[in-house]
Amino acid sequence: MSTEDQTVKQLEERTRKAEKETKEIEEEIEKLSKGDLSYIGDPGLDKLLSENEKLKHRLAILENAVKAESSAAGKSTTKEPRKRPTLITDINSIEGAICILDELKNVFEIAITSAYPDLEDPPVVITLSGNNPKFGDYQCNSAMPISQLLKAKNIKSNPREVANNILNKTPTSPIIERIEVAGAGFLNIYLNKKVAEHVLTYILRDGVKPPPVKRQKIVIDFSSPNIAKEMHVGHLRSTIIGESIARILEFLNHDVLRINHLGDWGTQFGMLIAHLQDKFPNFKKESPPISDLQAFYKESKKRFDEDEVFKKRAYTCVVHLQSGQPDYIAAWKLICEVSRREFQKIYDRLDVTIIDRGESFYQSRMLVVIDELKQKNLLEEDEGRLIMWGSEDHEGIPLTIVKSDGGFTYDTSDMATIKQRVEEEKAERFIYVTDMGQYGHFVLIEKCARRAGILKEGQKLEHVGSGVVLGEDKKKFKTRSGDTVKLNDLLEEGLKRALDKLVEKGRDKVLTPEELKQAQEAVAYGCIKYADLSHNRVNDYIFSFDKMLDDKGNTAVYLLYALTRIRSIARTAQVSTEDLLAQLEKSGFKLSHEAEIKLGKVLLRFPEVILKVSNDLFLHTLCEYLYEISSVFTEFYDKCYCVEKDKDGKIVKIIYERLMLCEVTARIMEKCLSLLGIRTVSKM
Repeated sequence: MSTEDQTVKQLEERTRKAEKETKEIEEEIEKLSKGDLSYIGDPGLDKLLSENEKLKHRLAILENAVKAESSAAGKSTTKEPRKRPTLITDINSIEGAICILDELKNVFEIAITSAYPDLEDPPVVITLSGNNPKFGDYQCNSAMPISQLLKAKNIKSNPREVANNILNKTPTSPIIERIEVAGAGFLNIYLNKKVAEHVLTYILRDGVKPPPVKRQKIVIDFSSPNIAKEMHVGHLRSTIIGESIARILEFLNHDVLRINHLGDWGTQFGMLIAHLQDKFPNFKKESPPISDLQAFYKESKKRFDEDEVFKKRAYTCVVHLQSGQPDYIAAWKLICEVSRREFQKIYDRLDVTIIDRGESFYQSRMLVVIDELKQKNLLEEDEGRLIMWGSEDHEGIPLTIVKSDGGFTYDTSDMATIKQRVEEEKAERFIYVTDMGQYGHFVLIEKCARRAGILKEGQKLEHVGSGVVLGEDKKKFKTRSGDTVKLNDLLEEGLKRALDKLVEKGRDKVLTPEELKQAQEAVAYGCIKYADLSHNRVNDYIFSFDKMLDDKGNTAVYLLYALTRIRSIARTAQVSTEDLLAQLEKSGFKLSHEAEIKLGKVLLRFPEVILKVSNDLFLHTLCEYLYEISSVFTEFYDKCYCVEKDKDGKIVKIIYERLMLCEVTARIMEKCLSLLGIRTVSKM
């Protein structure tokens, strides 16, 4: 066996081992998260998720190494050479937003492929350097994994030597001031401050614009309460997270369809219609005064559980409803409409936009998908049921497509739903925002949809899972009586506490009644949203009004106060936006002090953060960035006077370049808060 063949064999063995470890961890994650909410937020699950990402990265490196070796050994066909990335050659050619991280990846992809042309798809690893300026603004950390790939090819090298080779092949870029090799083989990258000055000038002139991306049709399925039941705290996370994801993707100019997959079909409507007929026999002529639909539901459920005659009539009502009889359809529509009106009140308060499309929409489509699965011989009989496996070797658990009594399940509905969204909506990306307990279900739905040929290559199904909301006792958030907390009651309590906080700070004495009301709503709803979004969504979080209304630390209240303070600087100096633009034309935008440069470079990262969140859908990254902006701005403001006054408080000098920096900071903070669904106010 040749040396090349031995190397390939060794790499393939390591790849198989990595694949086995990855599969074992994914099975463990699925086992932990499937149907058992007690595991959500468990450090063990977090550790597994983290380890899984590391293994996937290692697996990718090994697979690339196998391809490279196989190619060298004559075991693979020759591939077309990779297209060389196009680089920015002149800062003045940048119009609007630019993702610095992507540009750096392009620069170092050229450098690495030039330094090591025999490596196929070598890793290009660019990260932020952290807060220590001596490590630069970014780092290229490719030297270590490349050294490992060379070692696998029996080529002697060390990471520092690799780093120097990469540095020698790095093309000149106007966004980079200098690059230094440090430590074991890190490449510290220092940005040119002129790129920050140029981009911030655009923001001052034209506002905050999105970075260019390829436009996609995206469906986001979120919130999804059940008809005839009130929205409760369990719907909070899906609603807030889904709305923010939709806003970010729309900001990037994607075609986004926001779907509220309502529970508006099923056996329970039989008992609701029967109860409606008894309680409001004239319902077809007069709209029944159902003020409390939850109580109405409980009454009908009690009768259904205790009265056999009523139960039989309820089942008859279901048959009439499913056969489309007009009177029963009318009763069903009436109940749905009452429920939708109540949901809309919540959505209006939270600034949520969503299109109702319930399970009923997919009833006829379920029959179509069942026929298709039968024709493809993908359904198997199992104790009277028709089931479908996610793989040919029958691993894991199957979907139940048709129950033994001929009825359909959530599995049937979700297969019909994904088929409709692929074929009728022509979408490419499908995002489902639910609790982590449904992770395993959506993994299986994707496997079955791909096996059935419904999901094609390039189409992506993503489950955006979240932990549960806990009370301060670290148990599921409930009322003192043990009932689930109603979402409406939660929002009312937020309004009350927000007003108390504002009055405590004396804001009622300086704000008009209208300004106070706007501040109250911004603080109340903003603090509830931000407390959720600022946590890693896969974890549980403890709901505490005291913590979320704190005006110190990473809270909505702190950020809203910080924003209004920034806005007040120019207002106090009586400098308008028009004044700033006029001065910009005269003197340009300059960053001189190191605190100004530091803030300018943080603001420059906005497109990078937005693109990251749009890909991985972890919104706490945007919250952390927003808090970082606020913290770095405070550092800048402490060190750099924007307006100088004499001992009598009279303005003697206005530093317009710094007021420009204040304006751009405020605009980016406002955009971040808006993308998180948080209202801002001019005064607080």
